[in-house]
Amino acid sequence: MPETVWKTEIPDLPPPRRGKVRDVYDLGDQLLIVACDRISAYDHILRPGIPGKGKILTQLSNFWFERFQEVVPNHLVAVDVKDFPNHLAAHSDTLNGRAVLVRKAEVVPFECVARGYLAGSGFREYTESRSVCGIALPEGLQRADRLPEPIFTPATKAESGHDENVSFEVMAEGVGPELSGQLRDITLSVYGLGADHSASCGLILADTKFEFGHSEGRLILIDEVLTPDSSRFWEAASWTPGVEPVSFDKQYVRNWLDDSEWVRESQPPELPEEVVQGTLDRYLEAFRRLTGRDPIL
Repeated sequence: MPETVWKTEIPDLPPPRRGKVRDVYDLGDQLLIVACDRISAYDHILRPGIPGKGKILTQLSNFWFERFQEVVPNHLVAVDVKDFPNHLAAHSDTLNGRAVLVRKAEVVPFECVARGYLAGSGFREYTESRSVCGIALPEGLQRADRLPEPIFTPATKAESGHDENVSFEVMAEGVGPELSGQLRDITLSVYGLGADHSASCGLILADTKFEFGHSEGRLILIDEVLTPDSSRFWEAASWTPGVEPVSFDKQYVRNWLDDSEWVRESQPPELPEEVVQGTLDRYLEAFRRLTGRDPIL
């Protein structure tokens, strides 16, 4: 099993801004983003980390960024440590495979979510209102059902706490109808391309979320893309509506937490070794099937 990197400290750089799973270093006109092995669920950072997870997320995102660059530009400047600034060379062991150099962007304050299947918060909302984010859906849908067509369901971005699903109209009031329409169209286009590739690998891409920003007057794709942290990947061969799908994503951890009788307002329980290994195995399986190779761990 690879070494677990919980957090990073890089001398001679300003202290990083630590997100749930990433350490972000400000290099002036660029950012150094380092994906650590922390894992979060239900707005809590869990312990222990998942060894090698940050490398899997980074390298899988890089795979998708390259694949989609003709559809939408992205924030990547360099993905290989040998192309990073010279003063980072001494930290190549830490950064290799888990860090990227990116251009700064003015972040759009909404998550851009595409759903092709009914799961998670979308399924919960559907059971209450027969709609998701204001989009009416047919009666009689079950958990994990395929939607008549993929839908765009934005969410507010929360620095801490839980993102909140909102309607397209709320997003349009926040950032304007023209940008909202552009984001919807790009999100559904990239989701469709990702879903088609996933299907060719025997996986269902049930849903995903993207983040966008503006840099030098351009709308660009940022953060992470189609990873097991930001998406639901299901085993296509065993998918049956109404049945909990076999997944290759973070749902495995959520399911364990749900079964543990943990009260979500309290400190979460420590993940047992078999859940840590099981999560790593699922992330690796998703990476291998989607890319056709092993990650650098």
